[in-house]
Amino acid sequence: MKNRFPILIADDDPIGRKLLENTLVKSGHKVVAAEDGLKALNLFSDEFFPIVLTDWMMPGMNGLDLCRALRKKQLPGYVFIILLTARDSKDDIIAGLEAGADDYLSKPFLHAELIARINTGIRILELEKSLHRANEKIKRMSVTDSLTGCYNKWYLNKHLPVEISRSKRYNRALSVIMCDIDHFKKVNDTFGHLAGDEVLKNFSSCLMQSVRKKIDWVVRYGGEEFLFVLPETEKAGAYELAERIRRKVARQKTIINDVSICITASFGISCYLPLTGDMIITTDEIIKHADKLLYKSKQDGRNRTTMEPDQH
Repeated sequence: MKNRFPILIADDDPIGRKLLENTLVKSGHKVVAAEDGLKALNLFSDEFFPIVLTDWMMPGMNGLDLCRALRKKQLPGYVFIILLTARDSKDDIIAGLEAGADDYLSKPFLHAELIARINTGIRILELEKSLHRANEKIKRMSVTDSLTGCYNKWYLNKHLPVEISRSKRYNRALSVIMCDIDHFKKVNDTFGHLAGDEVLKNFSSCLMQSVRKKIDWVVRYGGEEFLFVLPETEKAGAYELAERIRRKVARQKTIINDVSICITASFGISCYLPLTGDMIITTDEIIKHADKLLYKSKQDGRNRTTMEPDQH
């Protein structure tokens, strides 16, 4: 656990700094040392230090100034700061805590006490990490479909207008693909809804693995219907992607109780190519157009991709 929290020491006394460093290294910590507050602060540009031990009295930026500067920085996590000083009056302790220190250790101190204080900091940092993970999980759950892991319609309604505006602003193409599993009701009726859920999970996994990470995104639009949003993608690229996925879906199998379930899917592609002027397509229009072309794929025999000339 300790090795996950590197420690930064800020102390202008070379002997005291070295003693601290040796003690912490022997206790299993990774340690980096700086001789003043400003150098310690600048080290955060290259590495994040969740634990900082800082002396109060240092030339230039002292320990209190370092505390204040760290509290103002936008950092990837919480920094647990222990202030080390011979100044131990109540007013000094209050000043240190108000500057942003989490703990206060008076010199001279026992090394065992120092390690105990650091371990307290580690427990707090572990709790902070757990809380952060829980919040991230809640955030993901609020925008994703619980069964498939794809984004949900709330996410679509919030972010597709942003993609359309970006497409217009930078004059870049935007494609939307609507797809649907063919005869999915037959899968549920024949094999049961639990098997149908497994088919949906395998299908959505295939979709998400086929798109560009952190660029394209996939939404479970409803039931067995899914939607791709493909920024900076013209109709030829969208068609190539849809066909690649269609062939892949037709080859894959979902095994349920030693029974292989095979499916196919149909696709409809809507592509927005911005024009000069103020014309801009709406979210409903681009989705409705893709859905219309998906319906045509169904009418024409399913297991196919349909698109029309660029839409404006």
